[in-house]
Amino acid sequence: MPIFIKSKQYFSQAQKVIPGGVNSPVRAFGAVGGEPVFIAKGKGAYIWDVDGNKYIDYVLSWGPMILGHADSLVIKEVTKTLKNGTSFGAPTKKETDLAKLISEIYPSIEKVRLVSSGTEAAMSAIRLARGYTGKDKIIKFEGCYHGHFDSLLVKAGSGLATFGVPSSAGVTKGIAQDTITLPFNDIVKVKEVIEKEKDNLACVIVEPVPANMGVILPRDNFLKELREITQKYNIVLIFDEVISGFRLALGGAQEVFGVKPDLTVLGKIIGGGFPIGAFGGKAQIMGYLSPGGPVYQAGTLSGNPVAVSAGLVTIKKLTKKNVYRKLDAIAEILIGELCKISAKAGQRIVINHIGSLFTIFFAPTLRSGQVDKNVISNYNDVLNCDLKKFAGFFRGMLRDGVYLAPSQFEANFISAKHILKDIKNTLSAAKKVLRSL
Repeated sequence: MPIFIKSKQYFSQAQKVIPGGVNSPVRAFGAVGGEPVFIAKGKGAYIWDVDGNKYIDYVLSWGPMILGHADSLVIKEVTKTLKNGTSFGAPTKKETDLAKLISEIYPSIEKVRLVSSGTEAAMSAIRLARGYTGKDKIIKFEGCYHGHFDSLLVKAGSGLATFGVPSSAGVTKGIAQDTITLPFNDIVKVKEVIEKEKDNLACVIVEPVPANMGVILPRDNFLKELREITQKYNIVLIFDEVISGFRLALGGAQEVFGVKPDLTVLGKIIGGGFPIGAFGGKAQIMGYLSPGGPVYQAGTLSGNPVAVSAGLVTIKKLTKKNVYRKLDAIAEILIGELCKISAKAGQRIVINHIGSLFTIFFAPTLRSGQVDKNVISNYNDVLNCDLKKFAGFFRGMLRDGVYLAPSQFEANFISAKHILKDIKNTLSAAKKVLRSL
C-alpha cells in the first residue's frame, strides 16, 4: 500500500497560495476523490511521486510525451538550445524549420503560426475565421474542449439547436449567443442548423476525435459530411487536433479519416513536452493574419526556441521510426485483454479507443459482464456512465501503481516506451481492482 505523506503536505501548502491547490482543475482529483499525488520525476513510461511511489503512466502530461518521459535525444537537444538562451522575442531559424516540417506532414496546412498553448491557438483560429468571413457565429460540439477561451466555454441551449449559454462564470451572455452548441455525431442536426444559420456562420470547430469527454469516435461519414456541408456554404472548418495531431498517425485524424479542414489547431506533441500551440491552414485564410492582414494576433513567447527544439526532435523521431505500428499493437493488446478481464469480473464496461488513445467507461446500461467497444458516441452517453464506480477503479489502480487519467471524462495515452511488461502489470492490477468493485 503506497503512502502519500509528502503529497498531502505539499497539497496543503499549495492550497494556501494556489486556487484549489492546483494550476489546472483536473489535477485536483475532484472527480475521483482523495487528494492529488505530486510528481517528482519521470523516465520512459514511468513517473515517481514525491513519496517515492512508482507508477506506469497513462496520462503522459495529457498526451505530449509520446516518446515517453525524458527522452534522451529530446533532453540532449533542449540542453544544447538552453546554452544559447531561453527566449529572444525575435525570429529564429528553428521556428521556420518546425513550421516547414508541419506543413510537409499536413497537406491541409500551407502556412502555420506558432503560439504558446492550444487554447491560444484555438482562440486565434476562430478570430481568424471571423475576420476572413466577416461573420460572427460559430458552431462547436457538446463535450468537445478547445481551451478556456470565452466563446468555447458554452453549453448547449434548449433542444440542442439554440444559441448556447455560458458554462463558466465570467463568460458573458453576449459572447455565448454567438456560439451554437450541437451534439457530436448528429450530422442531421448539424445540417439543419447550418441551413438555417449559413449566412451568419464563420466557422465550425470540432475535435475530429473528441478526447475531453473521454475518447469518442466519429460515426460513419460524420467528418466527411461535415466537410461537405461547410464547403457548400463557404464556412471555415477547423479541426482541433491538439490531442489527435501526431498521435493517431503522423498526419493526425485528418490522415486517418481522409478529411482536409480549412484550418488546423495543434499543440502538445509538437512541443515535445514544452508549452506550445499552433494553427495553420490555407494560405488564403492565413494571409488575413497580421502583420500582412487585418486580424491581429501576437505573443511574446510564440515560437519559443526551447519548445521548438524539443518539438523538432520529437516529430523527426516519429517520422523515422516505426512508432505508430508499435503504439497501435500495444494498445490492441491492452484493450483486448482489458475487455476479457472486465467481462470475467462481471463489470459493465465500454472501452473506446483509436490508436494509442483510450477511455474505459463504466456503463450501467449494459448487462452484467457485457463489454463493448466504441458504442459511447456523444456527451449524453458519457453523462450516463457510473462516475462513482470509475472513481473506485481509478483509486484502486493508483494504489497498485498505475496512473490513469483522474476523470471519466478524459483520455489515456500510450507512449513508445510502454512495453509488454507494463501492459502485463497493468492488466494484473486491473484484474484485482475490477473484482473488488
